[in-house]
Amino acid sequence: MAKKSSSKINKGKLIVFSAPSGSGKTTIVRHLLKQEELNLEFSISATSREKRGDEVDGKDYYYLSLKEFKNNIKSDAFLEWEEVYRDNFYGTLNSEVERIWAMGKHVIFDIDVSGGLRIKRKFPQQTLAIFVKPPSIDELKIRLKKRKTESIDKINMRVAKASAELATAPLFDCVIVNNNLEEALKESYDVVDAFLSDKNP
Repeated sequence: MAKKSSSKINKGKLIVFSAPSGSGKTTIVRHLLKQEELNLEFSISATSREKRGDEVDGKDYYYLSLKEFKNNIKSDAFLEWEEVYRDNFYGTLNSEVERIWAMGKHVIFDIDVSGGLRIKRKFPQQTLAIFVKPPSIDELKIRLKKRKTESIDKINMRVAKASAELATAPLFDCVIVNNNLEEALKESYDVVDAFLSDKNP
């Protein structure tokens, strides 16, 4: 459901982390952001949903009204976007990537599978797309339950979605199985460092 971007952004590199919910991609992304030598900056997504709890505009998301979001789609303002649920949109603004590249940094995304693959298709040479895989669907369900943030119905929905998302793993440049977090963090660092240093084949 993405529109083509008319933007000429092509300065830095794009590091995409995608995974089923509960796989640990957010933990990995936060770890990599702390490694100053990688020179990464987090891409903040835009959304049409309401703020939750103590979320902050411009930090957690850019909160747009439904009308604003749709106007941005019409004007090709998004690098990628998706209607996750009816009238519930998420996307990456071109201006967000340009903001980070203007700082002289590389962009790192914590983004859903479809959005990650869209970015890879648009910038195939500049993008490293990494899929974080849970050891198993059963383990994923255990992790989601341990969060204690969602109902069993919601967890079951996420698990069902995860099965479809896992099928897309071969479309990514690299698959990291998060069985042991320390090993997954090291493997992620090594893969990203090699890509940014042009050491990858």
